[in-house]
Amino acid sequence: MTKPPEQDDSQNRIVGVTLDEDSIGRSGPDIEHERAIAIYDLIEQNLFAPDGADGQGPFTLHIGITGNRLMFDIRREDGTPVVAHLLSLTPFRRIVKDYFMICDSYYQAIRTATPDKIEAIDMGRRGIHDEGSRTLQERLKGKVRVDFETSRRLFTLITVLHWKG
Repeated sequence: MTKPPEQDDSQNRIVGVTLDEDSIGRSGPDIEHERAIAIYDLIEQNLFAPDGADGQGPFTLHIGITGNRLMFDIRREDGTPVVAHLLSLTPFRRIVKDYFMICDSYYQAIRTATPDKIEAIDMGRRGIHDEGSRTLQERLKGKVRVDFETSRRLFTLITVLHWKG
């Protein structure tokens, strides 16, 4: 029995990310720094294949907020439009709220708690982050193929955006 050829994903990647300042806005230096790190991590390593455009990348991603929806405007590296997707933010609201709450607990714990307590909180933080990543992967199914690590990096970026609405 022959094994099917593996899909060449070398072009299925994001090479640039921009944030729509009109809908997301600018923030203080700490949040801007976190956004820059999240974008850098995402660009550094990712698998991103819009449905029907496999192998026709690399892609750039422009992210904005439209009403209660996250907008992914996907283009080729040369700026040619590929597709735009709107994802409801509703499925992420509880997860992001829980994520920020546990992050606050983590930052408080690192000042005074025992290493075991800090590790337990961090495991919970990673679990919530994984839940958000799986939710994002689910919401992108049939629209954009991403692996779990790319979904994690995208979720990290989503958490540092200021959402309006």
